[in-house]
Amino acid sequence: MSDWESVIGLEVHCQLATRSKLFSGAATAFGAEPNTQACAVDLALPGVLPVVNREAVAMAIRFGLAIGAQIAPHSVFARKNYFYPDLPKGYQISQYELPIVAGGHLDITLEDGTHKRIGITRAHLEEDAGKSLHEDFHGHTGIDLNRAGTPLIEIVSEPELATATEAVAYLKKLHALVRYLEISDANMQEGSFRCDANVSVRRRGESRLGTRAELKNINSFRFVERAINVEIERQIDLLEGGGRVVQETRLYDAERNQTRAMRGKEEANDYRYFPDPDLLPLAVSEAWVEQLRAALPELPDAKRHRFAEAFGLSDYDAGLLTAEREVADYFEATLAAGADAKLAANWINGELTAALNRDDLPITAAPVGPSALAGLLTRISDATISGKIAKDVFAAMWLGEGTADAIIEARGLKQITDTGALEAAVDAVLAANPAQVEQLRGGKDKVLGFLVGQVMKSTQGKANPAQVNALIREKVGSGTA
Repeated sequence: MSDWESVIGLEVHCQLATRSKLFSGAATAFGAEPNTQACAVDLALPGVLPVVNREAVAMAIRFGLAIGAQIAPHSVFARKNYFYPDLPKGYQISQYELPIVAGGHLDITLEDGTHKRIGITRAHLEEDAGKSLHEDFHGHTGIDLNRAGTPLIEIVSEPELATATEAVAYLKKLHALVRYLEISDANMQEGSFRCDANVSVRRRGESRLGTRAELKNINSFRFVERAINVEIERQIDLLEGGGRVVQETRLYDAERNQTRAMRGKEEANDYRYFPDPDLLPLAVSEAWVEQLRAALPELPDAKRHRFAEAFGLSDYDAGLLTAEREVADYFEATLAAGADAKLAANWINGELTAALNRDDLPITAAPVGPSALAGLLTRISDATISGKIAKDVFAAMWLGEGTADAIIEARGLKQITDTGALEAAVDAVLAANPAQVEQLRGGKDKVLGFLVGQVMKSTQGKANPAQVNALIREKVGSGTA
């Protein structure tokens, strides 16, 4: 691999969160019975005419503004001609020469903490095709046209991604952005956020791009990374064996972890693009663009910077908290309920996230809500319980046993902070461990952890660790032990 470098560009199809389709009033809700959400326009029946969905246009503009792109005052819908069983018209209405969004960029964070800017070539509006179903028809293919006409933006990056890891970082950033903007639910399992990856390799240091292969319709971050890595290895092996890479479209087989040829890759002229005669050029006024700009929410990068600056969080922690809008909202709601910011960040990024991952839950369905978590964190801050005991309380809260205060009271978990009681516990441990006391006096500070642990064990974890630590140092240092 050291003799080779890869060049990757991504095309992402993002389904817009409109209630109706791009050129018809048919519904876009996921999960309806096949062919129940396809009207005469979607079926391309004779005499029908498309009408542009204004809300879909607004969503495309919002995306363009968020990436710092140019919004075209005039853009054109074109017919992209090709045959496919789930494409009723025999063409797809898309944008080609004059897209609504041109240019822009996304900044990604690499594994070493550095940042890289990835250019975006364009983002254009287009309608989706239907869906071919193969699994349940025993040698036949079923066609579901519910998805036909659903509005998409296709987001095309510059070929500036160097590794599969960078590609995934870009995809995750893009995924978060469209969700922050509320222009898409970006549900990858439902096909609302799909990726085509263009992959080529070349000798390290060469300026000329290698022949690319397009990996089609990958719908998970994990599979994108695996597919790109497999394709890079395939192309390098092919070239080192004296072969040549053919420009083609390939599919990724996750079970075999390999890519396989699907069809020859079409060029633009194969699609015979021409302006759709049924649709006027799309005119966007500057006043409308500015109105949409003023209504943009706080975007992920700005929110991450604010969290780091306002709450003293590390860039890493702030990045985790802002990677998903719902997590950022949960964090801010926890603070509004009275929690300490750094403590809340640690618990949300740690204990809460682990529980959500274990139970495969989104944060919006967490059994412990922001105010409940704030109640628990307050009891850590005021030394009612230790951080260790708090984990047990959190587990009980997760199972629905009540509030933090109720669980602490019912289980008798309040931390021992009474100096007399703590002194007695410390004295007992020091008397029982004279060798370790002498080691501590001799400067072996690691022994302190052992002695503190013995006190915590004797008090069933209820002693205040900071107080115990201070008492041991005081007693050992003063020679009263």
